[in-house]
Amino acid sequence: MRYFLATAILFLTIIGCSTDTEMMNLTGNVKGLKKGTILLQKFEDTVLVTVDSIVVDGNSNFSFSEKIESPEIYYLYVRLKDGTLRDDRITFFAENADLNIKTNLKNFGSAAEVTGSENDKALKAYLKLKNRYVIKNLSLIEERLKMGNDVADSSLIKIEQKQRALLSNKYLATINFAINHKDREVAPYLMLSEVYDSNIKYLDTVYNSLTPKIKDSKYGKELESFILNRKKTDTVL
Repeated sequence: MRYFLATAILFLTIIGCSTDTEMMNLTGNVKGLKKGTILLQKFEDTVLVTVDSIVVDGNSNFSFSEKIESPEIYYLYVRLKDGTLRDDRITFFAENADLNIKTNLKNFGSAAEVTGSENDKALKAYLKLKNRYVIKNLSLIEERLKMGNDVADSSLIKIEQKQRALLSNKYLATINFAINHKDREVAPYLMLSEVYDSNIKYLDTVYNSLTPKIKDSKYGKELESFILNRKKTDTVL
């Protein structure tokens, strides 16, 4: 009898632990938020829906527990006590793990620090890479503006050529980044969100490089479907 009880307790303990690992346990703090509502949201089809919310009244800490069927992009919004929904938001890659987000009310979206999500860590690394190309393109735009209206066509053509080359390099960098993260859901997500209009052969290359687990993920399936539709409609592959 004692053996049976000990075995039963051990079994329930194991079940309890495994259940915890199958949930996203999100905790965090919004410094400066005294009263308001924090909304946890995601897109379902093309509609942004609120999956959970928590009222803040004096304590700026928050927590959410959500079962993530497949790692995907989630958002945090803040609705102030007067009902105003802030324009900025926190975008993060949700997955079943212990996540933590720290930010402040003044710079809610830009100041956010997300820890605990490997996909989000990879996404932030990509955004830093992408920002290099954004800065270079802004420099080219500034160079063009300084020329004024009285500028030779050849000079404009040179800048346009540089911009096209920059865009091409950014696409190749994104594709390489996705291939190097083929075991993360962030890979198909980037192909769908950043370079969906690239040559179909590159989309195919990245999809074929994905691990079976990632191919079976939400974004993996969406990438497969997107490629199939592109092959039906594209005149040049």
